[in-house]
Amino acid sequence: MPPSSRAQLHDCWNRIGVRGDSSCPELERHIHCRNCPVYAGAAAVLLDGAIPDDTTAEWTRHIAETKLPQEQDTRSVVIFRIGMEWLALPTGVFVEVADLCAIHSLPHRRNGVVLGLGNVRGELLICVSLGSVLGLDLQGETAPPPRTAARRLLVVQHEGRRLIFPVDEVHGIHRFSPRVLQDVPATAVRAGAGYCTAILPWNGKSVGCLDEPALFHTLNRSLA
Repeated sequence: MPPSSRAQLHDCWNRIGVRGDSSCPELERHIHCRNCPVYAGAAAVLLDGAIPDDTTAEWTRHIAETKLPQEQDTRSVVIFRIGMEWLALPTGVFVEVADLCAIHSLPHRRNGVVLGLGNVRGELLICVSLGSVLGLDLQGETAPPPRTAARRLLVVQHEGRRLIFPVDEVHGIHRFSPRVLQDVPATAVRAGAGYCTAILPWNGKSVGCLDEPALFHTLNRSLA
C-alpha cells in the first residue's frame, strides 16, 4: 500500500497487528487481523474510494523504493496453557478465542476426550479435552489452581471440521524464527511430549509445539 493510501487508513494491522508487533488487545478475540471489523472496514474504504490521478506514478515510486531486509521463513503460533504446560499450535488452525460456556455432555461418550457440546455464537460445536489426549489431566495436585478469569475456549478448524477445547490461559499470537526451536529431548517424560515436534523458548518458559496432524488424527478417531 503506497504512503498516501496508508495515511488515509487506520492501518493498525501494520503497526500492532499480525504484520506489526502483535500487541493489539483485539488479537486475543479475533486471532488474526482479517477477522477484525477494522480490517474489513479499511478494505471497504479502499474498494469504494475513487482512484487518484497520480496512482500510477505513486505506485511506481513505492515499488522502486529500496526494501529493508526482512527475516524470511518466520512462523506464527498461538500459545496457550493447560495445567502447568505451555503449548502452541499453528495460527492457521485457530478460528476464535471464546469465553467459557456451558458444555452439555453427550450420551455414550465416556472416553474422556469428548466433553460434550458447546454453543459458540449460535453454533453447536463438539468440545474436546486436549488435557486428556496429552495426559495433562493426570498431573493432579502438581498443577496450579486455574485462574478462572483467564480460562477460555479455543475454536479450531482442521480439514473443515470445527472443534472447541478449554484452556487455562491464552497468551495469543507469537511469531518466531525456526532457528530458535529446540529438539524435544529423547528422554522427555513431560506430559504431551509424544505430540511435541519441538520446544520453543518463550519468556523464560519452554513451549511445546504440538504436532498438528498427529493431534487432530487422534481427536478425529475419538469422535468416530
